[in-house]
Amino acid sequence: MKPSKYLPKIGTFDGAGFWKKAYAHQRGKLLRLVKVPDDQIKILVNKTYPELPPPLRYEIETSGIKQKDLD
Repeated sequence: MKPSKYLPKIGTFDGAGFWKKAYAHQRGKLLRLVKVPDDQIKILVNKTYPELPPPLRYEIETSGIKQKDLD
């Protein structure tokens, strides 16, 4: 089956791998890039990646963010 030229390929970001290695300020930067409100960032940075809401994990993984954007 040929890939459809009408469906965009979704690039994924290794959110779980990043989250495991990142410090709180790096996690906060990632959450700001996906437009999470500041009051929620304070709560979410201390959670494990699987504890994040599934829609947020999906947004992180499909947002097109690259590791270099977070350095």
